[in-house]
Amino acid sequence: MKTLIVHAHPEPASLNGALKDLAVSTLEAAGHEVRVSDLYAMGWKAVVDAADYGADASTPLKVAADSGRAFDAGTLTPDVRAEQEKLLWADTVVFQFPLWWYSMPAILKGWVDRVFTYHFAYGVGEHSDTRYGERFGEGTLAGRRALLSVTTGGLEPHYADRGINGPIHDLLFPIQHGIFYYPGMEVLPPFVVYGADRMTGEDFPDVAKAWEQRLLTLESTEPIAFRPQNLGDYEIPSLRLKEGLEPAGRSGFGLHVRP
Repeated sequence: MKTLIVHAHPEPASLNGALKDLAVSTLEAAGHEVRVSDLYAMGWKAVVDAADYGADASTPLKVAADSGRAFDAGTLTPDVRAEQEKLLWADTVVFQFPLWWYSMPAILKGWVDRVFTYHFAYGVGEHSDTRYGERFGEGTLAGRRALLSVTTGGLEPHYADRGINGPIHDLLFPIQHGIFYYPGMEVLPPFVVYGADRMTGEDFPDVAKAWEQRLLTLESTEPIAFRPQNLGDYEIPSLRLKEGLEPAGRSGFGLHVRP
């Protein structure tokens, strides 16, 4: 198995850094190939601008059209091309990051903004009366698996159904469904370490053991059963879930997971 770890934390000695390092050593010891994109260490440029798209970028800049043209022409900036090549190389992609303000750190969002270009991660496939592009279960990254490894400052009850922060699966839905599943990756249930700011050195061995177990079962873990876009659950072109398919008692994001 070939795994790409995209890591986003500014402190190498942080809990996130330790989880990243443990993932590398665990997977390599199991015979897997691992590559790491450590965004802070790389000095990753987090903002999209015309420089990403070469000398032919339009004025005014049109991000989707320009990114697709540059992708097709092979003129995307080299750092973006390198990350796209890593994604195509990988069987599994792991995002390692702390949950900051209910989302990923800005540098990681910037990685997505720049790397997931038009004609690579979106804007692919047939658009017709029966299909609305290859996305949500299909697309460039189909056949790969994705996993979020996330730390939170809050305790686990804070992220439960009645917790004040909202269910963790709802908070992670835009990433898991909208970033991973959209271009076709199967999404594994997340690995979440709660109460990270309260952890002590004595707590880490238990976290490390649980993380190692998840890593060694990446290939056998069942993915989240998100509904594919083009296999009959949604009306085309409205992309509304068809009447009668909603599970009893489920609403919101949960509608888009098959029972």
